Amino acid sequence: MNVPNPPSVSPFEVAEKAPAHEQVYLRLRAQILFGELAPGQAVTIQGLVEALGSGMTPVREAIRRLISDGALMFQGNRRVSVPELRAEDIDELIFARKTIECQLARRAATRIPSAEIDALEQIDFLLDKAIAGGDVPGYLALNYQFHTCLNQYAEAPILADMVDRLWLRFGPSLRVVCGRFGTQSFPDRHKDILEGLRKKDADLVALAMERDVLQGMEQVRAGLTPVL
Repeated sequence: MNVPNPPSVSPFEVAEKAPAHEQVYLRLRAQILFGELAPGQAVTIQGLVEALGSGMTPVREAIRRLISDGALMFQGNRRVSVPELRAEDIDELIFARKTIECQLARRAATRIPSAEIDALEQIDFLLDKAIAGGDVPGYLALNYQFHTCLNQYAEAPILADMVDRLWLRFGPSLRVVCGRFGTQSFPDRHKDILEGLRKKDADLVALAMERDVLQGMEQVRAGLTPVL
């Protein structure tokens, strides 16, 4: 697995031969996931057409899919926006992420090849550099890449897809919190996850993932408390 350097890391690198509507969907999805569109920020469909350099039909299709994903909401008058997180939303996200991501981590612990653990360790090394350097885009992309790469070795595509949709719900708010308090406020439990993977200890990996999820989401809650 090749690991690009931040901040160019993107889980949505679009293949040149991908259909136009899929390219637009992935680009808009990445903008939401990494907080380029802020929570509550309303944008016009025409504005997205111009920003993405696409036709109206692919943009409308991308918006339809992202509304279905819960990543956008229709505002009327040809405008859409990224939903703002409420306190109760964070509670639900913690429950859902702990339930699903811990199960994915547990499954991955018994399936991931040693070489891919090395690749995850390299991603985490780059993540630490992004944190130390205050590189918010790099931090967001690498943190997401670490989790999604781990999830793929669980060999549970339905669960992995559910988690990916959950990340769309809090990704924009994570960007807001990082912007306010910096990357230093977001340590992680990736070292503990990696230790568990090396030992093939599924319980240790699942516990480390639970702590990682809880720590991260509580920091989001604390960062957004003044505006909740």
